[in-house]
Amino acid sequence: MRPLPIVWQRLVNSTGQTCDRCGVTYEALQRAVAKLKDVLGPLDLEPTLETKEIQEESFKAEPSASNRIWIAGRPLEEWLGARVGSSRCCSVCGDSECRTVEAGGAVYEAIPEDLILKAALVAAAQALAPGNEAALSKSELGSCEPTCCTDARKELL
Repeated sequence: MRPLPIVWQRLVNSTGQTCDRCGVTYEALQRAVAKLKDVLGPLDLEPTLETKEIQEESFKAEPSASNRIWIAGRPLEEWLGARVGSSRCCSVCGDSECRTVEAGGAVYEAIPEDLILKAALVAAAQALAPGNEAALSKSELGSCEPTCCTDARKELL
């Protein structure tokens, strides 16, 4: 099976806690990946979820990096034609302006299952298109250095 990588990162503080919006997003991701496995398995695609932790120092420098999802090497918002915004979060995040996603006229602090499913299905459809079995173009993987794209292609194939 060819993998459909889904990567999610969020702030984890020194006591191992994350904020409520990240916790809700994680639950949605787990449900979405389970559904995607059932739907995409017969198409020879296997969604894989990788979670990454952002330490407090990195979060303070870039709060919008928390609660971020990539599917097949591209940010979720790119697959959806959505926009990234921010709003004040909660105790674990302090007074930081954390990532939000605006899609379809609604603003989401926690990323709901339906948005994750929609983005993953668009990514899967693109991966299944004729000619995408062998390689993905640099533009499909976002702007990165050639070695990064080579590694990402290997992961996707």
